[in-house]
Amino acid sequence: MNTGAKITAFAAALAATFGTAYGVGAAVGPSAAPAKAPAADGHPDHGKETAPTPDAPAPSAPGGLQISDGGYTLALEDPTPAPGRTVLKFSVEDAAGKKVTAFATEHEKEMHFVVASRDLTVFRHLHPVKAADGTWTAETDLPAAGPYKAFADFKPAAPGARGLTLGADVSVPGEYAPKPLPAAAPTANTDGYQVRLGGTLDPGKPGELRLTVSKDGKPVTDLEPYLGAYGHLVALREGDLAYLHVHPNEGGPGPDVSFTATAPSAGAYRLFLDFRHDGEVRTAAFTVWAGASGAPVSADGEAEHGAGGHEHG
Repeated sequence: MNTGAKITAFAAALAATFGTAYGVGAAVGPSAAPAKAPAADGHPDHGKETAPTPDAPAPSAPGGLQISDGGYTLALEDPTPAPGRTVLKFSVEDAAGKKVTAFATEHEKEMHFVVASRDLTVFRHLHPVKAADGTWTAETDLPAAGPYKAFADFKPAAPGARGLTLGADVSVPGEYAPKPLPAAAPTANTDGYQVRLGGTLDPGKPGELRLTVSKDGKPVTDLEPYLGAYGHLVALREGDLAYLHVHPNEGGPGPDVSFTATAPSAGAYRLFLDFRHDGEVRTAAFTVWAGASGAPVSADGEAEHGAGGHEHG
């Protein structure tokens, strides 16, 4: 199957998982008004209560907000790991409490596992190893004490099963000093690469996020496929860390990687773009706002050392 077909198939699966595919919208800057608390369906509550019609489907919550969904539960063996280099073990349990051992392959992996700090300054995209009994193991680095959240993005191999993203809290013991959300800026720098984020998006409206990769002032036109695509984007909403993992529109191999996305609500989001070049996967991090119509998307400046990363068990 070619890359475009893979992306189309993934988009269909994503829509089925979340009900409404969403990503990150944009109005940038410290003057943006704070987001109003979202309702249960992920959209702002404007003070009106609207009773659903009998035939209307139940609203779908954004991914990662629930530890259990669809009869499956994310079970962490130790939700309080020590800071520094650590090993995380987890499993997915079915409704009977039995570990699931059979998963569908999605973008060349059976499991995509993400760990992020609650202040969104640390991000780890992991691909753990599965044991025969259904236990997954991932080695990673959690550099500081504080609250984190772990996300398991997978699809059970059971007939009729849908793709799921489950989230569980992780607490690293020790003195915790939360950091402010990184400021917005037009570009992000990572490992000598510059990534520019462009586009204009609003909550509830689909739009394009366009990321342009360059190095030493020259566009990178030979990005390498990674997990069947030229780029991967994870978006996390500030506050509740609602999760979205999207893949790019058809195109490549650079310098542009584009995504069609819709913000589920107003507010601040953190974007993490993974791309591969010269045999290595890099992560560029961005802060964007959704909520002020017509404002341009912007990105934060150079991410702090260790804030983002790709690791494999």
